[in-house]
Amino acid sequence: MFSSDFEHIATQPFLTLLVLLSPATLRHSHAPLPEDNEGQSMGYLSRILLLTQLLTLHHIWGEQTCPGFLCKDGGCVAQSALCDNTPDCRDGSDELEDTCGLRHCKKDEFACSSSRCVSLRFRCDGTDDCGDGSDEASCQNCTADFFLCERTGSCVARAKLCDGRPDCPDGQDEGADACPSGQHPAPHTCSISEFSCGDGQCMPHSWRCDHSPDCADARDEDDCDQNECLVNNGGCSHLCVDQPMGFLCDCPAGMRLVHDSQCEEIDMCLDSDVCNQLCVHVNGTFSCDCHEGYLMSPRTGECKAKGDVAQLVLSSSEGVRRVNTAGMEYREMAAHLLGPGPMAALTANRTVYWARPGQGSIYRISMDGKPLEPVLLLKGHGAVLGLAVDWIHELLYWTNADTHSIDVARLDVSAQRLLIGGLAMPTGVAVEPLLGFLFWAEGGSSPRIERAGLDGEGRLPLITSAIWNPVAISLDMPRRLLYWVDSGMRTISRVGFDGQHRKTVVESNGYLDRPFGLAVFEGHVYWSEQDTHSICSADKHNGSLFRVILPNIASPGGLVLIHPVLQPKGPAVCGNNGGVCLYECEPDLFSGTSSPSFTCIPPKGSSGDDVDDTVVSHTLPGPALSDTTSAGILSLIVVLSVLLAGVVLWWWREECRPSRTLDLQDFSLKESQDPLIQAPARGMEVCPVKVSPANEQDESVGFLGKTDNRSQ
Repeated sequence: MFSSDFEHIATQPFLTLLVLLSPATLRHSHAPLPEDNEGQSMGYLSRILLLTQLLTLHHIWGEQTCPGFLCKDGGCVAQSALCDNTPDCRDGSDELEDTCGLRHCKKDEFACSSSRCVSLRFRCDGTDDCGDGSDEASCQNCTADFFLCERTGSCVARAKLCDGRPDCPDGQDEGADACPSGQHPAPHTCSISEFSCGDGQCMPHSWRCDHSPDCADARDEDDCDQNECLVNNGGCSHLCVDQPMGFLCDCPAGMRLVHDSQCEEIDMCLDSDVCNQLCVHVNGTFSCDCHEGYLMSPRTGECKAKGDVAQLVLSSSEGVRRVNTAGMEYREMAAHLLGPGPMAALTANRTVYWARPGQGSIYRISMDGKPLEPVLLLKGHGAVLGLAVDWIHELLYWTNADTHSIDVARLDVSAQRLLIGGLAMPTGVAVEPLLGFLFWAEGGSSPRIERAGLDGEGRLPLITSAIWNPVAISLDMPRRLLYWVDSGMRTISRVGFDGQHRKTVVESNGYLDRPFGLAVFEGHVYWSEQDTHSICSADKHNGSLFRVILPNIASPGGLVLIHPVLQPKGPAVCGNNGGVCLYECEPDLFSGTSSPSFTCIPPKGSSGDDVDDTVVSHTLPGPALSDTTSAGILSLIVVLSVLLAGVVLWWWREECRPSRTLDLQDFSLKESQDPLIQAPARGMEVCPVKVSPANEQDESVGFLGKTDNRSQ
């Protein structure tokens, strides 16, 4: 009710003038008044006339500045909100009988501002059926891929029709008119951490019996004297503690509460962010090391890639250009490829891929030698918003906002196909072929980040809440973390490949208001910013060490980093069975079958009878050297080394070997910046904040206590 608040505030000067100019006020003021009775009478009469004029002006001013219905308390609401059985004015005057009359429209009718009732089918049809235009007010222009909620005029993706869960406020998308004949809404089951309302709506269990009805039928406030922990464990993943009034979810030692009711293991390495890559935490001590291809800086402890300096390739309205990560050697690559399009790269042959914004054309550009003529690979494939290269299987993935899909093609474009369809607004995409993972981000009405196999099977949501508009994603492969930049929340965040250990690492400082591209390398995160026309970087752990690498870039767009360590070779998971091929993994994505897959093929000359022998069991490792088993093994090695070598070996490790050991007393651990985790100050009582899952942005939620919201 922004308009109501604005109008209410804007009317205050008139009310103040009325009070100041009233006879009673002036009588007690220090202003001189006429001493004779006739002068006093004339003075009072003039003041009465002035008050009348002010009241008239106030009434006219209020009507002229309120485009909808003027509430009796001075607020202003839209005409479409008038007499809709929901009070929008603070005083409820938009639903009073003297406003709406005695007529109440039926459930399948729309209540016009003129007190007329018209069929909901006439809502937002381009014709004024109410006579006052209220049936066409606040209507959105829904495209063919969306369904119109007639009562509210809002749009819902057609993929959500008849899915068993109402998305229109009145459930129209699940009604008989919306669902084809014979198609019955699929039964929707709320998750274990949710409570099912009578209309099928799902609410967090923590909202049950909190003295505030959240279900349309107030079912969440029934039978509140029972032990909620006896039903589905209260929706808690681990411990449920019943209270005299409500319940709370708790976690065992070594775990913490996230998502209102779920517990995840505490990873001290990820929480503290002491190490740049490999990390072991034992008894308050951290040991850091680097992956193959990197060397640890003895001064900063950062893992630096061996070889040449990495190149950062970016797109803009002035063409495709490149610069090294130090901000030097700024060069032009393709001057006539104009526009801030997404980018990807194949480092093996130093090739960059770029998509022309809005036209669906994908080009290939070589980085070697003089600027070469770009090669047009694909044309007319809709609005491409994200690109990614699978360097192991030589595949190109991209997101298509027009077809609401993720598509895939061979790098030589000899074959292509739609891989995953039915997405709302796919934006960024990334691949990790060594683990067999495909990641993508979605905006729109249900923003999220998901993971699947490279064949599109085995989808797993990673982020579904406290996310607004993720525009790009990037992978930190050494730590198995996914980073995303959210233009709505103006933040850069990260999460593990398993969906745990979420953390916000960079918040807007004036250079993160309209981001476009994102990349992660070594100890830094890089992004393009369109409002400030710049390319920026910051520490990937906490957003410190911010700097502008390139200023004054006209409409900067996608960016990609080029260095061999970013695309390492090695045995890759083949498909979703967790196996690694002994010889070669062949992607079977383009045979025209409905089930794309990856298949191990035997070596040339074999009979093919021993195909099963071409696959070996492979268990996907957790985050490198950060789980309990790895920590135990490596800590044993460290202890034995110290016992055998003594002080001399310890000195040699400190001075000559690129590794370091830090004690917990040497630094203060930062509080988690996970927007789903609340870490209260000591001695302070926690009051949970109720946040709608559909609008959950950056509010933090701690233990689930049942509190009386009316007393707060």
